[in-house]
Amino acid sequence: MASRDIYERTFDENVQGDASTNQCPECDGDLHVDLVHGETRCADCGLVVAENAIDHGPDWTAFSADEREQKSRTGSPLTPTQHDFGLSTEIDWRNKDAYGNTISSQRKAQLTRLRTWQQRSRTGNSKERGLKAMLSEIQRMAAALDLPDDDHDIAAVICRRASDQDLLPGRSYEGVATAAVYAAIRQAGLPHDLEALTQVSRLNDKIRIKRTYRYLVRELELEVPPPDPRDYLSRLCSELDLSQETKRFTTELLEDVMEAGIHSGKHPVGIAAAALYVATHHSDSPSSDSCTQSELAEAANVSVVTIRNRYHDIQDTCHPMVEI
Repeated sequence: MASRDIYERTFDENVQGDASTNQCPECDGDLHVDLVHGETRCADCGLVVAENAIDHGPDWTAFSADEREQKSRTGSPLTPTQHDFGLSTEIDWRNKDAYGNTISSQRKAQLTRLRTWQQRSRTGNSKERGLKAMLSEIQRMAAALDLPDDDHDIAAVICRRASDQDLLPGRSYEGVATAAVYAAIRQAGLPHDLEALTQVSRLNDKIRIKRTYRYLVRELELEVPPPDPRDYLSRLCSELDLSQETKRFTTELLEDVMEAGIHSGKHPVGIAAAALYVATHHSDSPSSDSCTQSELAEAANVSVVTIRNRYHDIQDTCHPMVEI
């Protein structure tokens, strides 16, 4: 009897050890998983190695994406834009039941207490409250700038990393949130400069935003590429109603500018505006578009002097143009 127990125990250990190698412990045959019967058996000798397997799939069947969405009961996915990743519950502010009927005064008082404790449980300490405030500010600025969801998530992750590494003491939540959004914009190469960001931010001090941005990039070791003037062409051409021929000619001109290194250390929007001015006044341009320096300066939110200086840089280095 003892020998039988030892044999069975040894057999079970061999089965558990060999199941991961997909080999039968008896004949070294290939093991196959039968999802219908929940068994793992040998294809050669028919030995059932494991049975009663757990089915981790859903208990329903869907034949289309809409049907799958209707039958799914897992709720919304996790998101870094919420300080608790969206795992907490939400108590509606309307004092009505599931049928839309108004609840009694006693139930209203109970729901008020539940809302209070629900808010307290979501933010247990000052660190979580600060993260919640920053993520709310990021969500507001992302909606104002119409940022894609991916870039919104990147800004939220940057704020989370800054909070986890204790980089927030001594800095305002609005400044860190604005710097995180600016870092996400720079990483994605979106046509939003610091001027557009300060218009939607509650912190209008560009010097503090730049200082906080450089601090986050240095401490978090963010890989931020240099700004590309070509990213701003679509916005400028749309505001000035310029043709695709002008945009195409300006893109080729900016490629020569970047190859010559003129854009290094210069405002990218100013470089793009000056290149557009060159394109609209160049004799080889295939388009008859025309715009003044004042119109370009207003669209690019830079001064006329900036456009004139960048124009001379392009003229002296890339192509000989007519004088302004």
